[in-house]
Amino acid sequence: MSTTLKRTHLYEFHRQTAKMTEFAGFEMPIWYKGIIPEHMAVRNSVGIFDITHMGRTLITGAESEAFLNYVTTNDVAALTPLSAHYSNMCNEQGGIKDDFVLSRLEKEKFLIVYNAANRAEDYEWLVENSKRFNVRVEDVSDNIAMFAVQGPNAQKTLQKIADSDLSKIERFKCGWTKLAGLEGFVSRTGYTGEDGFEVFVWNTPLANPVDAVKVWNAILEAGKEFGIEPCGLGARDTLRLEAGMCLYGNDIDETTTPLEAGLGFVVKLKKEVFIGKEALTKQKTEGIKRKRIGLMMLGKDIPRPQHEVWKNGEKIGNVTSGTFSPLLERGIAMAYAPVEHAVEGNKVEVKVRDKFAEAQVVKFPFYDTTKYGYARQK
Repeated sequence: MSTTLKRTHLYEFHRQTAKMTEFAGFEMPIWYKGIIPEHMAVRNSVGIFDITHMGRTLITGAESEAFLNYVTTNDVAALTPLSAHYSNMCNEQGGIKDDFVLSRLEKEKFLIVYNAANRAEDYEWLVENSKRFNVRVEDVSDNIAMFAVQGPNAQKTLQKIADSDLSKIERFKCGWTKLAGLEGFVSRTGYTGEDGFEVFVWNTPLANPVDAVKVWNAILEAGKEFGIEPCGLGARDTLRLEAGMCLYGNDIDETTTPLEAGLGFVVKLKKEVFIGKEALTKQKTEGIKRKRIGLMMLGKDIPRPQHEVWKNGEKIGNVTSGTFSPLLERGIAMAYAPVEHAVEGNKVEVKVRDKFAEAQVVKFPFYDTTKYGYARQK
């Protein structure tokens, strides 16, 4: 593996315990024990992911809210201090430049967390568009380690090393707390569909990863009684796909709009102005022609990206993400299809290795939300 790849604070831990892979220019763990046991640990109890490869930027200043309302689609004014929301940045044509979570730390201080593959491009986009606003845009990616503790026992695990009551932090809320005696910030967010937290170890530069390693090890120790598993990118992908969450570069990109992707809930067209508003308003008025759908395979075939989707002898789209679901024990996928075919219950065919395999259009997430996910019945 090339020595030019970037590494996170936890590289030595990963190198010694995980199967490594290249992802977005980083040397990252794809799995430790295995994708299926790691996936099921998160669905049934708790798992921890190193997500330090993601991008983190602080936006501060008197016009930070106005600036972020201009470059993102959601309503930043609705965010109160120590709350967060999911959002998109779009180009002028309404295409998605990235999806991310934005947290309001203080009245004039925000933290944006975006995808690893877009770290440089997103930062440049923010800097370029900030020039007419009284704001400071600061990339803090290399000075803050970031982990995701996910699963129904995530709160119980983290609470053992936190000095504040984590039960008071509701979904899409955040707060400061000491973790294993060190300054930390936690956000009740994640990319698995489950309850859990994203943990930020503040002021821990890559050159001196001691604090990051201390918090990581403390979480693993705290979660032992719950069977915690360190989880790699493999389980992260299968979990987010079961939850119906998009992967940038696969399911969304600058050729897809939030409305086509089923992310219209983050587009606030009542805002006075934001990049892409005109194009999205036009699309909303005229109606979308294609839509992101979930596909559940009816046989044993496993769909993969770029597999063709057919209906009545006609190709209607391509799979954008596809995998074997460890929870459902069958193949699942996302694809884009013309709106007339994007109807729950509709039967289609996926071309898997020159064979047409039957699938059914289903709603997201793929699993029973009364049994799994953050809204499960306790």
